[in-house]
Amino acid sequence: MLPLRLVLDTNIVVSAALNAEGPQRTVLLAALTRPARLYVTEPVLSEYRIVLSRPELKIRKGLQQQLLRWVGDRAYMVSPSRQIHAARDPDDDKFLECADASRADYLVTGNLRHFPRFWKQTKVVTSREFVTLIAPHLA
Repeated sequence: MLPLRLVLDTNIVVSAALNAEGPQRTVLLAALTRPARLYVTEPVLSEYRIVLSRPELKIRKGLQQQLLRWVGDRAYMVSPSRQIHAARDPDDDKFLECADASRADYLVTGNLRHFPRFWKQTKVVTSREFVTLIAPHLA
C-alpha cells in the first residue's frame, strides 16, 4: 500500500489539542500512523510550536510537548525548493510550499477559503472531508 502523503494546517493541530473527540484529533492521529506520512517544513513546525504555546488557548504544557514530540518523531521534514504565493493569506503559503515539496495527496485545513481547492496533485480538504475519505480504511 502506498503511503498517504499529508500536510496539516496549524488549525488542525491546535483543534486536535483542544478537543480530543473532534475530527481534527482523528486527522492528526491518522497523519502520524502508517501508512500515512505527515510532512512538515521548518516554518510549519515553528508555527505549530508558536501557536500551541499561546496562553489564550490554555493548552497544557505537557500536551503541547507531547504533540510536538509526536510530530517531531514521526513527521517527514522537507525543504521547499521555491516560494509559492497562492494562498489568500500569505502566512498560509508555507503549507502550499510544504505540499509542493512533499507531493502531498492532501492538505487538511479548517480554512478552505485561504487556499486554492487544488495545488498541483494536492487536494485541499477539511478535517471532516478527510475523515469521510479515510473512514472505510479505519475499520
